[in-house]
Amino acid sequence: MKKNVITFICVVIIAVSAFAAGSREPEKVQNMQSGIKFELCGIDEVKKALTDQAFTVIDARSSDSYMGWSINGDKLRGHIPGAVDFSYTWPVSPYDNNKNLEKETREEVINQALKNKNILKTKNLIVYDTNGKDSQKVAEFLYSIGYKNIKIFNAAEWINAKNEVKQYPNYKLLLPPEVVYNYIQTGTGETLDKNINYKIFNVAWGEIEQSGYLEGHIPGAVHVNTDWFEPKEIGWMLADDAHLEKLMLKLGISSSDGAIITGPEPMAAARFAVILTYLGVKDVRVLNGALIDWVQAGYALSKENILPKAISSFGARVPVRENIIDTIEETQANLKKEKGYVLIDNRTPEEYAGKISGYSYHDKAGRIKGAVFGYAGKKSSSSMSYYRNIDKTMRNGYEILNMLKTCGIDTKNKMSFMCGSGWRAAEVLWYMRVMGFENVSLYSDGWIGWSNRGLPSIKGE
Repeated sequence: MKKNVITFICVVIIAVSAFAAGSREPEKVQNMQSGIKFELCGIDEVKKALTDQAFTVIDARSSDSYMGWSINGDKLRGHIPGAVDFSYTWPVSPYDNNKNLEKETREEVINQALKNKNILKTKNLIVYDTNGKDSQKVAEFLYSIGYKNIKIFNAAEWINAKNEVKQYPNYKLLLPPEVVYNYIQTGTGETLDKNINYKIFNVAWGEIEQSGYLEGHIPGAVHVNTDWFEPKEIGWMLADDAHLEKLMLKLGISSSDGAIITGPEPMAAARFAVILTYLGVKDVRVLNGALIDWVQAGYALSKENILPKAISSFGARVPVRENIIDTIEETQANLKKEKGYVLIDNRTPEEYAGKISGYSYHDKAGRIKGAVFGYAGKKSSSSMSYYRNIDKTMRNGYEILNMLKTCGIDTKNKMSFMCGSGWRAAEVLWYMRVMGFENVSLYSDGWIGWSNRGLPSIKGE
């Protein structure tokens, strides 16, 4: 996974850096109709629309707002039950039509998202926000691509009338840029414990010069090379507990600390976040949307090299939360259970079918017998397109759960996620925790560890 993504990461850093040089407010989509007046609707019409298949109600704010955060004092902490999300930032989010992992155009990605959310031209659409700006931008964008039946709703009315609002159960695990920025500036941030010292890390493959760190990172973030916890010498598998504890001391992370994990690639950030949780770091959070969301929020990247301050003791016997990472032996034992457990394979369809290995440094193809396909990317082993929005933020959590349901996965079971070597599965695991599931674990060694041991495997659709 490491070398497969480094070039793409550098492209992303350059793209978001260029975006940062522009206006704080995302510009309108090229050729978008502006100044169009859309009809306003009231609470009663929205309530009726939520139960009418002819309507789709759309939250136009950021995905962070939708999941539960209060951005810029927004009183709607979460979303109207039954509403889908389509953020005003997505049509203008940094995206390269030619240099992306799935080789898809922006139009193709946006159209797929609209279809997934039942935002169809045959529907009557109600678009809402709380600031009078976001809904207008989304409505204008939809109008510009052929949608006609569009109304706008001020969701402040929904709050003032004390109607129900839903949040993702554990939304605090994914931080919006605003909270991270406030913490950097003031030492405090929404949902962050005032009694915990949060340390910020930038996780990416390679040493500082290779990783893109010096091209731009979150201010104050210490660089973490993924090879430090997945050494090349052991085939980029997760290091043992003793090695990981030494790394914590080197990075200055103790069990009483908090950690805010950032970086250009959410997979790497989630991978490290799961490891810190496993070891016993008190409070671990991940920046939603990686660097793209940070720059879109109007915040600058830093090029300063921040050095960690080593410590002498982690403060607890590792691992504190050993159940969040499964060994090969535990996975073998779990697969023998007749019920109550499912191993979810988060790889591409071609990897799952055994047509390709997905890795330049591993040539064995196939899958573990008993593993259930659970999506990741469409073509690339470095892609998570089924679990992300176009700006690398977490995809709508209800859509994720419905997708897993179509795979025949019962989320009441113990769910262990796997991929090739743990990166993709770690991101899925983190999103499932955001949705309130704690019956989850990571089979860290994945297909590579399994096949290297010559354990039973199969091929085929």
